[in-house]
Amino acid sequence: MKTGIMGGTFNPIHNGHLILAGHVMEEFGLDQIWFMPNGNPPHKHPEETGTGIRERLDMVSLAISGKPLFTLQPYEVEKKNVSYSYETMEHFKMVFPDREFYYIVGADSLFQMETWRYPDRFLHSCSIIAAKRDLSKTDAAMEEQICRLEEKYGTTILFSHSPVFEVSSSEIREMVKAGKDISHLVPTAVASYIYNHHLYREE
Repeated sequence: MKTGIMGGTFNPIHNGHLILAGHVMEEFGLDQIWFMPNGNPPHKHPEETGTGIRERLDMVSLAISGKPLFTLQPYEVEKKNVSYSYETMEHFKMVFPDREFYYIVGADSLFQMETWRYPDRFLHSCSIIAAKRDLSKTDAAMEEQICRLEEKYGTTILFSHSPVFEVSSSEIREMVKAGKDISHLVPTAVASYIYNHHLYREE
């Protein structure tokens, strides 16, 4: 079974994440997408925004409700120690030997990947699908980086030509803080959850 892994803080999850997942699934013939919120990522601290793990899990669950090919994968949030991608993917390969994993990354991660812990082990633990999440990088720049990583690490990286959704989670948090409408940027259930739980607002 071809399984896509979409990791992130999802703080909050938004329509861009869902659009990308749907496009990648169709483009590369994936059977399932696992949405995997970061629990204790080495480079980000989502709780600094005042949003806890429980809230982020709830929002992902609400966003993918009714979409049977999208699944919440809580593995990293259930870990107590720092989550490294190579460890996660090596664990999945051992526990789910019948699955072929595709790790979905944005352009920012593609260019930072060599700063990750043991990038060589990560790049040999799964296939990579790289997609533009904004317009800060050109197709040519991404293709050049893909070729460089493939040659250096002996791996294969697929380039997704998915549509670009030009709003980030941080921008959505700022919009909520400023009292702006976000109903067009996140699923309706997620917008309601954010407002009902008073997330991203200054007390």
